[in-house]
Parts: sequence; structure tokens; C-alpha cells
Amino acid sequence: MSARTRIKICGLTREADVDAAVAAGADAVGFVLYERSPRHVSVERAAELARRLPPFVTPVTLFVNATPALIASAVAAIPNLLAQFHGDETPADCAAAGRPFLRAARMAGDFDLLDFAARFPLAQGLLLDAHVDGYGGGGKVFDWSLIPRNVRSPVVLSGGLHAGNVIEGILRVRPWAVDVSSGVEAAKGIKDAGLIRRFCHAVREADALVVSTAVATPP
Repeated sequence: MSARTRIKICGLTREADVDAAVAAGADAVGFVLYERSPRHVSVERAAELARRLPPFVTPVTLFVNATPALIASAVAAIPNLLAQFHGDETPADCAAAGRPFLRAARMAGDFDLLDFAARFPLAQGLLLDAHVDGYGGGGKVFDWSLIPRNVRSPVVLSGGLHAGNVIEGILRVRPWAVDVSSGVEAAKGIKDAGLIRRFCHAVREADALVVSTAVATPP
């Protein structure tokens, strides 16, 4: 586990929100290319917003059972994108994008995350979200005790996170990264710069606690 938890702010639709995420120290920002989402943006809009990003802040495009044509257009418009698959995509579907990718897992009591991870060995990481009707986590927190400790893929913790619970999530799960959307919003698709700052500050506070605990507990 890294001493620094990476931060992704997802569901961005406005220039001001992209700028706020960057200013707060986000490592990645997400653009939803799923038409049924209230945070949906077009490929052209996502590319326009991604051009505001400085070096080392990664644009992530979220797909749900997207057509190969949509994925290809996004890859062409945003050459440095990281793909994130939230639907029923197979390993072959994900690999066909030709870009590094995250695979979302919908966590429930009977879900075998280790088997899922084994089926997606090329994934850069597994984004763990709540299992709800439809796709996405719906801003819901899932039972973090469902996450096995021996997952080999980097874990991105998602689902109902906000400044008030992300510290507990990091201390319990020790994820590679955290992903937030509704937890930093004033309305769906409209982020709040203050909430983004508080979320990022809470993540850094959690990281400091992890380091202090490690120092206080020698091997």
C-alpha cells in the first residue's frame, strides 16, 4: 500500500469544477460518457474539459456498455485517457480499448472479488462500488468488510464517500486510491469547490494517520 492515497474526483461537467479539483490536489478527474447518467458529457465536451488539465493529472472516461465507436472516439479525442468500465464488459471488451483501464466491481455479499480480479488481470486497478439497481453506486456506501485483504490488483475505494467518512475508509481498507462524485456536489453534476477541498484535506489527514501509526508500530 502506498503512503499516499490517490484521489479521483468523478462526474465533472464544468470548467470551474475541473479547476477546483486540480487546485485541491486531485490526481485524476472523471468524465461520464454514459448517456443515462445525470453527469453525462459528450466526448467533445470531455475532451474540452480534459485540455484544462496540467501534466500528471489524469483524465478518466467512464463507460457503461459503450459501443466500440464511442470508445474509439473518446480515445482519439483524449489520447492520454484512462478508461473506466462500469457495465458488463468482458476482459476482451476492456482490452479492445487499447488504453490502460480500471474495472468497476459492484460489491455485494455473494460477490467473489478475488475471482473477478483474476478474470481482469490487465486492469490497472479495481474500482469497488456499491451494488445498486442499474449501474454505478448511487452514492451508497457498501460494507467494506467484504473486501478481501489479499486482492492483488490496486483497489480504488468508491461508493458514498465524502469528507466525513473517507478517513475511516482509508484507515480500514488502505486503498491505492479513493473516488468521489456525489460527496463533493452541490447538485448532480455540479461540484462544490469547498467540498472538494475538504475531501482532499481529509484524505491527506488519513495518510498522515497511516504514516504515524506505522512509525509507532515497528515491525
